[in-house]
Amino acid sequence: MSKKRILFIATEMSPYLELTEFAELVNKLAIKSNDSGLEVRCIMPRFGVINERRHRLHEVVRLSGINVSVDNDDYPLQIKVASLPNARLQVYFLENEDFFKRKHIFHDENEKWFDDNGLRTIFFAKGALETVKKFGWPPDIIHCSGWMTGLIPTYIKTAYKREPVFSHSKVVFTIGQNTFKEKLGADFTKKALINTNITPKDLEVYKDATNTALFRGGATNADAITFGAEKIEKKLVEEFSKVRGKKVLPFSGWDTDLSEYIELYEALSK
Repeated sequence: MSKKRILFIATEMSPYLELTEFAELVNKLAIKSNDSGLEVRCIMPRFGVINERRHRLHEVVRLSGINVSVDNDDYPLQIKVASLPNARLQVYFLENEDFFKRKHIFHDENEKWFDDNGLRTIFFAKGALETVKKFGWPPDIIHCSGWMTGLIPTYIKTAYKREPVFSHSKVVFTIGQNTFKEKLGADFTKKALINTNITPKDLEVYKDATNTALFRGGATNADAITFGAEKIEKKLVEEFSKVRGKKVLPFSGWDTDLSEYIELYEALSK
């Protein structure tokens, strides 16, 4: 029997980028899943603050040549890879000069919100799924964490529903703590219409273009929901703590042995 495959798509992951405490949990989850007999891969943005030399990133030539179309423009996607320290698994980094090369993450040196954070989010979501298509590696479980992954569960159910690589994938989405108060732009949902398989109605849940909206959209369209922090917006906790037809995993604290996640992955992939 072949190993079950799990793909982690994350905004942040230790030791590469640590914006919240969940970055360390993603690291531990990947290692725990690997040690539990799952075949693991990870995808995250290659922000400019991630040191290429220190973390030994190198380009994956066989995955080069992907262009991601967003808002009627094509953006080249470069993919780099590193081996997670102390684990035999690979982390793939999505790189693009326009969106991720800058030396600040979501705000500039004066704490001003980047105007293109909405486009960057759409690019990352679509780029991650296009990368999986290029892998030719059908994941049984896709675990999305971080608000930048909020579109991915919806894309898998709509824009990518006809893609064979995702035909058996179950999606887990982690609702975390809100980390920004700005908006992703009034035209965010319009730009997020990446192909004819997705409609404005599919994206209605994201219309506020806020941190909460990204979490709500991801959780609404996922097969299972986990809570990834102690302090989560009350509205989201009330809305998603009990959802008919979905498995929901409450936050277990930072010192959990993560066995509850492995049990969740196993239950979803049966």
